Amino acid sequence: MSDPHPARSAHEKQDKRTFLQKVAEFIHSGPDSTAELIETLADAENNEVIATESRVMLEGVIRMADQTAGDVMVAAPRMDMISIDAPFDDILNVVIDTAHSRFPVYEGDRENIIGILLAKDLLKLQRAPELNLRALLRPAVFVPETKGLNDLLREFRGNRNHLAVVIDEFGRVAGLITIEDVLEQIVGEIEDEFDIEEDEGDIFGLADRTYRVGGDTSIERVNEAFGVAITASDGDQAFDTIGGLIAHEMGHVPKRGEQHLLGGLRFVVLHTKGGAVRWFKVSPAALEEKA
Repeated sequence: MSDPHPARSAHEKQDKRTFLQKVAEFIHSGPDSTAELIETLADAENNEVIATESRVMLEGVIRMADQTAGDVMVAAPRMDMISIDAPFDDILNVVIDTAHSRFPVYEGDRENIIGILLAKDLLKLQRAPELNLRALLRPAVFVPETKGLNDLLREFRGNRNHLAVVIDEFGRVAGLITIEDVLEQIVGEIEDEFDIEEDEGDIFGLADRTYRVGGDTSIERVNEAFGVAITASDGDQAFDTIGGLIAHEMGHVPKRGEQHLLGGLRFVVLHTKGGAVRWFKVSPAALEEKA
């Protein structure tokens, strides 16, 4: 009987068997095998046994085993939250501005989280204003900072929750983590509705004659596009991106809705992610004065 795979040489088959044997050996070895396993994956990619995308995902799975909720959470000061006593219009503005689908809801103090609000549930209030916002809340899930990402992902899948509040060792709110945050450790950053492919541009016009500018846009690019000469006010030139410069000028990482005047331009924070500004809304301050 002829070989059903004549194109595959004995050498290629041997290479694949050797790779699988190495994987099995490292999986069953001691805790020092992680680096060797990752090295083996790199060898497999170089030998075209696995694709680059597969190697990256496998490495993400391996590294995730050593990560905890505290490693990838959104820290408490940067959490977008809603007060149970906030007017409906204010809540709606927060939902629209952030474009999140779930929000921790607190009562009185931000530490007192009483539930999770799904943005889609606000439609019920529009159709039946007599409903109480409290009745729309889903139970909040709390996890410790030390919760392993593997276990957390398993729980997310099991209970169909997509968000958990992270608690520190003293029982205080340390941050929040979503299923997207966990999956990004495996597949890389997941694009959302604010993300634009790199080759589509970092500055573009909006319908209201303002502009959306990426936080990682170079200062040189901004100066060229708007005909300005933006520099650090203290003479420090150690900044390449407009997001980094504005954070330096403000003395902190800007949050959504904050704004700053620089070089005759008004920068309003549209969207943040991972501790950095993803998008600014930019308009010449001179035009605002004329209006």
